[in-house]
Amino acid sequence: MKQPILAVHNLSIDFISESNISPAVKNISFNVSAGEIVAIVGESGSGKSVTSLSLLQLLPKQAIVKGSLIFCRNDQQTVDLNKISEKEINAIRGKDIAMIFQEPMTSLNPVFTCGYQVMEAIQLHQQLSKAASKEKAISLFEKVKLPNPAEMTNRYPHELSGGQKQRVMIAMAISCNPSLLIADEPTTALDVTVQKTILELVKDLQLQLGMGVIFITHDLGLVADIADRVLVMYKGEIAEQGCTNDVLQNPQHPYTKALMACRPAMHVRGERLPVVSDFLPPLSFTGEPIRPEKVLTDPNDLLSNTEPETKNVKRKTNNAEIILKVENLKVYFPGKKTFFGKTSIPFMALDDICFSVSKGETVGLVGESGCGKTTLGRAILQLIPARSGNIVLNGVNLAGLSKAAMQPIRKNLQIVFQDPYGSLNPRLTIGAAIQEPMRVHAILRSNSQRKDKVMELLEKVNLKPEYFNRYPHEFSGGQRQRICIARALALNPSFLIFDESVSALDVSVQAQVLNLLNDLKKEFGFTAIFISHDLSVVRFISDRILVMNKGKVIEEGPSDEIYFSPKNEYTKKLIAAIPGKGVGNRQ
Repeated sequence: MKQPILAVHNLSIDFISESNISPAVKNISFNVSAGEIVAIVGESGSGKSVTSLSLLQLLPKQAIVKGSLIFCRNDQQTVDLNKISEKEINAIRGKDIAMIFQEPMTSLNPVFTCGYQVMEAIQLHQQLSKAASKEKAISLFEKVKLPNPAEMTNRYPHELSGGQKQRVMIAMAISCNPSLLIADEPTTALDVTVQKTILELVKDLQLQLGMGVIFITHDLGLVADIADRVLVMYKGEIAEQGCTNDVLQNPQHPYTKALMACRPAMHVRGERLPVVSDFLPPLSFTGEPIRPEKVLTDPNDLLSNTEPETKNVKRKTNNAEIILKVENLKVYFPGKKTFFGKTSIPFMALDDICFSVSKGETVGLVGESGCGKTTLGRAILQLIPARSGNIVLNGVNLAGLSKAAMQPIRKNLQIVFQDPYGSLNPRLTIGAAIQEPMRVHAILRSNSQRKDKVMELLEKVNLKPEYFNRYPHEFSGGQRQRICIARALALNPSFLIFDESVSALDVSVQAQVLNLLNDLKKEFGFTAIFISHDLSVVRFISDRILVMNKGKVIEEGPSDEIYFSPKNEYTKKLIAAIPGKGVGNRQ
């Protein structure tokens, strides 16, 4: 056994407020050795990110940290990270221990070039000249496989894609050859192909530099592709830990089994996904588990009554009424202006798109960022003007309609966006937010009737009616997404567009939302377009799939046919990039 570079003993973290003490981490212990990747897995609120932030003393003052965090520095000196001064921890941050955060756009300063920000980290810890720092920054950009490294040093964060920004963050993190790298959800909401390249990059750099790595994620599928050992956290405690293969192939704790089972890739399209509550006993008022005989111990217990998955499932042909027909749709974005005021060639975001959606059908749009799938959704909603083509909804061509003409049509055409917090007004209670579109379109006669309708909708999306007067910040991400779904359903629309609506959610919360969408679709009978970069999710929720690349539809067909027997090489690449695709999948 290698000497650990980090030894965490009996770590407990409590957050103190005026009214109470909230435990976030409860007496956990683990080690990380040089050249080892240890994954910490769990849902939001499990304590995984709080644990990592405690290592660098980045928690707020309200946090009380107990326990020992023994770290072996590059100079072989041993320190307790929980007891050293602010000056000492500043010398360690970025040099001996580096961190890659979840959202690179907020981690990078928008007013400085990417090269300057990496050079700043180098100069701070290595006292190199400006010229030497720039040379090293270019070398680091080459190491993290950024295109045109010298040119990239002069670009600002907004000029880079999400994957490129994350590579800049990785370059900054490894600039001083740290002995420990902490990666906190570094691939969340990235395309599966970009996600795969980032994972491979972290693994390659770890092997080259011999670093220890703590990799934090909510997805056990990612763990299979990168980690040597895994810690599964649940409500501030370590539920299970061990070698990755042992934990994934033979999980012991019900919570680990739940995380494995709720991944859509494991299930027949359209069947009900297991959720965490199916595996863990509910708590009594005293906090003790009740009804242990009802708790599932094996993911297959939920699957025993379902028929085995078959590849190339043939769908029944039908002559369903066509609700939406898109014909030869083209969307251009204006080119950038040069220094002399000339405009470059316009960018073609959508190139001659044609497809139709039948009544009651869910059509999935899948592809990498920049392929045009979100642009297509917004063009259908008339939020982006089309250069040419037709968008016929219920017999009415939406292309070119005035705002006044679109107003009554919007009642039947709704969207649920990716970011539920950004979609809700923080100054409005959720009751007022759901009522707002009902007032705009004069649904029902009085506010009391609308309030009753909102209460009914909250129950339908599995939220309590008493939440009516609460504000968005009082809810979790999954709950906020349910609120957005309730608001979209308030007008009883015939057509819904879901734009990356589950991509940033924990896998267990994602399962709850996907189950909810299937239930609501049966009850309300709406037609839908489901946009995502994750083919396993799209396959589960959709009847048909359109695969998009560079503004074109390159492949389409029944969901299972596209997923199990893709014909296009690009589609095959998307499927191959699905993390942990072979772990626990039903054959």
